[in-house]
Amino acid sequence: MAVFSKRQQALGLFFWLCVCFLVALLGAMASIQAKSFYAQLTQPEWAPPAWLFGPVWTFLYVLIAFSAWLVWCHGDRSARVALSLFLIQLALNGLWSWLFFAWHLGAYAFVNILFLWGMIVATLIAFWRVSPLASFLLLPYLLWVSFAAALNFSIWQLNLSILS
Repeated sequence: MAVFSKRQQALGLFFWLCVCFLVALLGAMASIQAKSFYAQLTQPEWAPPAWLFGPVWTFLYVLIAFSAWLVWCHGDRSARVALSLFLIQLALNGLWSWLFFAWHLGAYAFVNILFLWGMIVATLIAFWRVSPLASFLLLPYLLWVSFAAALNFSIWQLNLSILS
């Protein structure tokens, strides 16, 4: 396990927060017209209100950044492998907004979210080997993406003419 000073640890946490929120920002760029677009889509009865997504994702990005930071603090080879998986799933996370909101590709967004789900599971397992707490912090993210996958599929199926 690497030994970092308090300053290095604080900078590391800041770095992982920046990485996660950079992906959130890139996703938000794809979602500029999301409010009006999302409002015109037929929703399943169990869909949450649109205003809920922002606070939930903000909370999740903080959790996953903290999780990545905990693994980064170990600084060994297993941490580097785990963080590589983390970065792949984060890229898939950011891509989803572009597929769904910017490009209106419901099927591709659904396939993407399935890959994202699998990469979160792989990351969760890799994080467990380095830091069980870091793995535990990914569980709400995995649960939300599971819900989001079901929602993506349902909205896509209800709006095939729009999300082709």
